[in-house]
Amino acid sequence: ADNLSEALKKLKITSTDSTADSLEGCLDCLLQALAQNNMETSEKIQKSGVLQVFASLLMPQSPCTAKVANIIAEVARNEFMRNPCVDAGLIPPLVQLLNCKDQEVLLQTGRALGNICYDSHEGRNAVDHAGGAHIVVDHLRSLCSKTDPASEKLLTVFCGMLMNYSNENDTLQSQLINMGVIPTLVKLLGIHCQNAALTEMCLVAFGNLAELETSKEQFAYTNIAEELVKLFKKQIEHDKKEMIFEVLAPLAENDVIKLQLVEAGLVECLLEIVQKTVDSDKEDDIAELKTASDLMVLLLLGDESMQKLFEGGKGSVFQRVLSWIPSNSHQLQLAGALAIANFARNDGNCIHMVDNGIVQKLMDLLDRHVEDGNVTVQHAALSALRNLAIPVVNKAKMLSAGVAEAVLKFLRSEMPPVQFKLLGTLRMLIDAQAEAAEQLGKNVKLVERLVEWCEAKDHAGVMGESNRLLSALIRHSKSKDVIRTIVQSGGIKHLVTMATSEHVIMQNEALVALALIAALELVTAEKDLENAQLVQILHRLLSDDRSAPEIKYNSMVLICALIGSEPLQKEVQSMAFLEVIAKLRSHENKTVAQQASLTEQRLAVES
Repeated sequence: ADNLSEALKKLKITSTDSTADSLEGCLDCLLQALAQNNMETSEKIQKSGVLQVFASLLMPQSPCTAKVANIIAEVARNEFMRNPCVDAGLIPPLVQLLNCKDQEVLLQTGRALGNICYDSHEGRNAVDHAGGAHIVVDHLRSLCSKTDPASEKLLTVFCGMLMNYSNENDTLQSQLINMGVIPTLVKLLGIHCQNAALTEMCLVAFGNLAELETSKEQFAYTNIAEELVKLFKKQIEHDKKEMIFEVLAPLAENDVIKLQLVEAGLVECLLEIVQKTVDSDKEDDIAELKTASDLMVLLLLGDESMQKLFEGGKGSVFQRVLSWIPSNSHQLQLAGALAIANFARNDGNCIHMVDNGIVQKLMDLLDRHVEDGNVTVQHAALSALRNLAIPVVNKAKMLSAGVAEAVLKFLRSEMPPVQFKLLGTLRMLIDAQAEAAEQLGKNVKLVERLVEWCEAKDHAGVMGESNRLLSALIRHSKSKDVIRTIVQSGGIKHLVTMATSEHVIMQNEALVALALIAALELVTAEKDLENAQLVQILHRLLSDDRSAPEIKYNSMVLICALIGSEPLQKEVQSMAFLEVIAKLRSHENKTVAQQASLTEQRLAVES
């Protein structure tokens, strides 16, 4: 400790005019003390005021420069020392040293700057201000192809410095991307894949940059997919695989890169991991299984990558994913169902899958999760069924396979995501299927649950889908029994409210359903229509210039049907509808204008 105090004193006095030898002795003493107790020594260095002295010692031609930079790198390992290093004016001379040729000076300077930037806003700003990043990126470019140990060490330090400089800082990450650092880093990874430390630095740097949208576009122009897959195949340790996964996941959000990863053989690697880890209960294996299967599902989100792996339903990948659905692992069941939902994104694939028995597999899976089931698996399996039910030719096949009954088992679910998918699946299934719509529309339990969910104010999605399914049951069945069931369950008021939705498609569906109610069961529904103030709402829709033409048309059709009821007719007469409708006779839309003339005649006759 006495030696240290002595050395600090000496440094302060003699820094300006001492000989190199005495200086070197003092610096060695500091380095020794730092090696023994970094934190305590750093505090003493700060208190002594020597930091300011270091700024004048950082001369390119001085033989002690590397040692001074090394001391700064060591003290900056402590969080409390980073700002004092900036305040002592050390950044500009350090950045200047990046221009020198001496490898040891470059190495220690890179370490010093990297440590000062670590988690330090002030450090990063100062390096940015002094233009340090640009010089380091240039060094990476010029050293990139050199594979001697000294160059690789320097490359590792510079990568680490840029990582600390830009970590979790979008502005500085964008700056590095604009400097063209991505192609350089990808090239580095390819050339130095044998060097574990450098490879690791590259991966962390990629992880840093890959979250930004602009970076993905740049990555797409490199052979990153190929390099990462090549590197991945070599890994045995869990941690190393995990590091590569952390880069792959954000990159795979880009559709171009998805396809590149598929072409580079990533899928085969993922399937292999799944096979190796599926029966293991080791924590690392469970984590790997999840990451690999999740990434697999992500790759299927791209249209081209998905179609490539589907291979007309003959693809080995598609077949392997199918085998996940009956698995005992919830994670694989989930990934399998999500993968099917992703494959089911065009009619051709959906038709092929339904014809090849996928529906039964999904129903069996749902069956395993009826009682206290896994919500994510339920949601995924319902998503897959909903997508499969979109092509017209699939609906009857799925209905006769018993999909509606399988889905109805989840009516008791209290989980909004499951409710939402259940409703969507049923709505897809009954589209233009009169018999099925009638059967479901007479199911009192279902209709009562729909009416309940139409009031789910906290879950707009569930509320919207319930309304749409109520309307669909009427529109597709055109059945008096269905209408009576809905009236008795208190559903009319919700259909009237739906006519005021902000979505034109929902408004329209509501108006068409209400017109059918008025045409088929007006007497039964009369009281509810009156209480829900339907006539006032129609007056508002017709008076509002913003209403879409089809809304105006269907509102007039509905008015004509409503005047068959005495109380509703009185309401229509009391509200000066004729004036509003007369204006619509000159509407730019021909169909609206014609309907206005017809409606005017009907109203004139009735009055």
